[in-house]
Order: sequence, then structure tokens, then C-alpha cells
Amino acid sequence: MALAFNTAFEPAYGEAVEMAPGIARITVNNPSAFTFHGTNSYIVGTRTLAVIDPGPIDEAHLNALLKAIDGRPVSHILVSHTHVDHSPLAARLQRETGATILAEGPHRPARPLRIGEVNPLDASGDTGFNPDIAIADGELIEGDGWTMRAVFTPGHTANHMAFALEGTGVLFSADHVMAWATSIVAPPDGAMSDYMASLDKLLARDDRIFFPGHGGPVVSPAAFMRGLKTHRKMRERAIIERLRTGDRTIAEMVAAIYRDTDPRLYGAAGLSVLAHLEDLVARGIVKAEDEPSLDGVFFLR
Repeated sequence: MALAFNTAFEPAYGEAVEMAPGIARITVNNPSAFTFHGTNSYIVGTRTLAVIDPGPIDEAHLNALLKAIDGRPVSHILVSHTHVDHSPLAARLQRETGATILAEGPHRPARPLRIGEVNPLDASGDTGFNPDIAIADGELIEGDGWTMRAVFTPGHTANHMAFALEGTGVLFSADHVMAWATSIVAPPDGAMSDYMASLDKLLARDDRIFFPGHGGPVVSPAAFMRGLKTHRKMRERAIIERLRTGDRTIAEMVAAIYRDTDPRLYGAAGLSVLAHLEDLVARGIVKAEDEPSLDGVFFLR
């Protein structure tokens, strides 16, 4: 199926927007080519609350969260993954509320760095983050009038976790599935094989709506994820075709495949192509002159 993105979104910075009974969204004023209009934080519950993804260090956003909390107790702070637009404010919010911080674990790459490799994504990782409690796939988090199930969805990062609000059909999909754009899958922090497996995992569920880390809800998640899978497979075929026509480097492939893309995203596009190539090499479809890398040389087998 064709993949149709929905970019209609009103961020309402500083305001709590009710998404459903007991669920409010507050968007950080940190728009960019990578964050769309900004990062979404969610407040879950009516009496004792949970906050999902407090966001970056931002005083105005902290004040907006505290205003929406309105003196109610906060029992849990849930962090989907350790990018600097999602997790750093957790420690500050904890000091204000006394809540327990839960996440899959600290920031880590999806694979070990190769000899001499420099991680171009270092600045985006919240390497100082450590949860109070590390949560595993399928684990239930019990709150006051709500229960959240942890759904491990690596791909965008190695420690990416979605959260399903039991009994509601709502899943907080963070950066794994978003209505406005595809998720960035960039080695060494992310892995395409993990990302595709996580899509299949979510497709096996029956959630009715996703509330993502950026932009508006994904209202038909199964159909949208099938479109995401098709999109990634088309990208893979485009890379194979570029290799067949004689391209040997990622720079050549990006120039051809992403010619209509915002140039600010070319760096991310190169990393996305590398993620596909790493997967294709692992599957024996492509070979690399040396280890797969951004400046590597690639051939079809």
C-alpha cells in the first residue's frame, strides 16, 4: 500500500491537550527537521499520574508539565529511549515530584563500534541517563487506575520501549512509529533488522491508536505499519538498483535516491542507507570492500 503521512498538527506549546480520558499531551517547543514541531510528553492518569518522555532540558516545558500535574502525585516517569529530546528532563521532574524513573536501560549502540569508527550520533544520545528501574519486554507497570505494558521495540535506538495502556487499545509508540514521517534508523545507535522485527511485533498486536513522540496520533496503526514496511522494502530495492547500475558509495546512492529530500537530512539519509546496507550485508545480498561504513565501498554479490 502507499504510505501517506499526516503532517497536520497543532503543537499548542505549553498547554495540556486532552487526547483521551486520562491522557494529556504537552509538546515541547523544540521544532527541527528531526523533531517535527517538537517532542510530545504524555501525562496518564487522573489521581496519581505517570509522565511518559519528559523531554529535553527546557524550563518552560518543565513548568508546563508541573502546571498540568497541578499538585497531583506522580508515581512513575516512563522513558521510551535515551535521545536528548526525550529523556534529560526526567531527573529534574523526579526532583520536583519524587516519581520513580523507569526505562529499558542506559543509552547504548545497537552494535559495538568498529576499530577507528566514530559515532556521528554521540551528540544525540543522553549518555548520562540511568533509570531507577530497568524494565523488560512485556513487564506490567501498575499505577493508580491504570496499567502500562512495556513493549520492547528496538530499531530507532537499541533501548527503545513503547508503552501500551492496558484495556484501552492505546500504545505510546515514541519514535518507532510516527504519523508525520518515517523513524530515523541510523547505525551504530539503531539497526534496520531490529526496526523491521519491531514493526512485525507491533503488527501482531491489536492496538487501535498510537500516540507518538512527535506529531499527531497514528489512527490506523496496522495499515500504517504495513505501509512503513513497504516503504522500507522499496528503499532497499532502490539501494540494490543503485548498486546494479554502478554506484559504489553511500554518497552516490543518497544523491540519487534522496534528490527530492531536504538537504538538512542528507546526513540522516546516509545513515539510513548504511542501516539498509548493514542488513543487506548480513543477509548475504551485498558485500562490502571492508566493514560496512559511511565511506565504505559496496557491491552486489
